[in-house]
Amino acid sequence: MVGRRSSTRRGTPADLLVVGLGNPGPDYALTRHNAGAWVVDELIRRHDGRLTRAKREHAESDDLRLGSRRVAVAIPTTYMNESGRAVSALVRRHGIDDLSRLVIVHDELDLPVGRLKVKFGGGLAGNNGLKSIRAHLRTDAFSRIRLGVGKPEAGTMKGADYVLRRPARSEQPELDRIVGVAADVVEFLADADIEAAMNRFNAS
Repeated sequence: MVGRRSSTRRGTPADLLVVGLGNPGPDYALTRHNAGAWVVDELIRRHDGRLTRAKREHAESDDLRLGSRRVAVAIPTTYMNESGRAVSALVRRHGIDDLSRLVIVHDELDLPVGRLKVKFGGGLAGNNGLKSIRAHLRTDAFSRIRLGVGKPEAGTMKGADYVLRRPARSEQPELDRIVGVAADVVEFLADADIEAAMNRFNAS
């Protein structure tokens, strides 16, 4: 099976584990780098959930019921570059053996605003959150939902500075729309595999 993994410590198994990346605190909440966390917030809103602090897992998390499926959702309370600490602990807690059932949602500079791409494995495109996750899991074979936030104009600022700023007002409607689509992807994945999600959502 793709991304198969074993662990000595298990929690109650989840059918899917979705982690939205971002930085903690109100100063970062509305910045582009927190787009992944926005998707978890949208899932919580849709399914009447409530995030609670899980200190051992360095995250805020909840278990949602999507039909007959148990979907664990979480936002790390670490900074982006330490996301792997939270993800590795969440994987153990929720008994995720098949890492295709781990879905990392994150902002993506290499996609224009409002574009989305579902992906399994592959390059990390300089994202420090993904680098940390790979280091802790010792593999990059996990699923991702990449949310396009665009790039700064050449010569204006570094990408790292750009993602730590709030989107322009003109960009927000497209970002809100793509956050909704990303939540749709998660709901689809509750009953489907990552290949089916790529075929369905990457074509649009």
